[in-house]
Amino acid sequence: MTHSPILCGIACLTIAMALVACDVGPDTEEELLRPVRFLTIADNVDGRDRTFSGSLKSIRESRLSFKVAGTVTNVPVQIGQQLNRGDLIAQLDSDSFSLQVEQAQASLVEAQAGERNAESTYERTKGLYANDNASRNELDATRAAAEAAAAQVRAATKALEIARLNVSYTRLTAAEDCSIASVDVEVNENVAAGQQIGVVSCGTEYEVELGVPESLIANVDQETPATITFGAIDGVRFTGEITEISTAGSAAVFPVVVRVNEDHPSLRSGLAADVTFQFGTSAVGDTFVLPLSAVVNDPDGVYVFIVEPAEESGEAVVTRRDVELGELIQDGVEVIGGLAPGDDVVTAGVSVIRDGQRVLVQQ
Repeated sequence: MTHSPILCGIACLTIAMALVACDVGPDTEEELLRPVRFLTIADNVDGRDRTFSGSLKSIRESRLSFKVAGTVTNVPVQIGQQLNRGDLIAQLDSDSFSLQVEQAQASLVEAQAGERNAESTYERTKGLYANDNASRNELDATRAAAEAAAAQVRAATKALEIARLNVSYTRLTAAEDCSIASVDVEVNENVAAGQQIGVVSCGTEYEVELGVPESLIANVDQETPATITFGAIDGVRFTGEITEISTAGSAAVFPVVVRVNEDHPSLRSGLAADVTFQFGTSAVGDTFVLPLSAVVNDPDGVYVFIVEPAEESGEAVVTRRDVELGELIQDGVEVIGGLAPGDDVVTAGVSVIRDGQRVLVQQ
């Protein structure tokens, strides 16, 4: 059975008119007052805390490497192990370096023999020259040969010292009492000169390395108050002192180093740290922090809803306010434009309200 286009059109028009009539009923607005919660924007009288994440490391932390290349034959240490001065950390195969020592010794013996021969020839030539039995050229030649032989002995001596040093460089030992923070090589692994094979931490002083965004780096100095917390150390807050502020950043972030003032048995390199700086009002300016639930970000823009009291008690009218966002932080999101102290901003219920709508307010 088929329906005529005219009948279908009339049916659709009837349904549409019914829907419109339902939508504009006189009592609908009062029946559907939506409850919302809001907060009042306050002045930044005392500034604001900003928290940045960083990593803890020992102030006296050393990255270890061999001065010569070779094959690792022994790694007797483990991560976390305590070492005393002189304890072995890692060792390379020293056979080839020992052969170089023997070769250098043989070269030195040969050079010393040559030096003795050249010196005796020079002494004989001097006697002959004194008796007019040798020319001046012969005297000069034998003296030059003696001096060259002496230089060869000195060079061979230095070569032997270098060869012996290379043998000593195959053993990597602790320069002082410390602990192993990491081990980066295995036995039978070939390593290059200067390649990191491990990290040691010495002493009990620690610092946190972190990054501060370019918008705040100008307000950071050695006098900026800092507190430090660690997720692995519950209930303990440490005070910090800024010791280094980089003048060159990467990706709009500048490295900052904060020294931990207190000692604690649970502190160790690698712990994740949260460093909180207390900035004054001059640093934060007209910047406010809102929960993410208060901000609407859609194709129409970024905005919030402001509560304005209505005539009826407990009711209000919400109006849309375009805002400019800053950074996403631990407490929510920064709003750097569009708000002023005293504004009442809707924080719950924004998904079911629209500009100009009457609502029930709850603080």
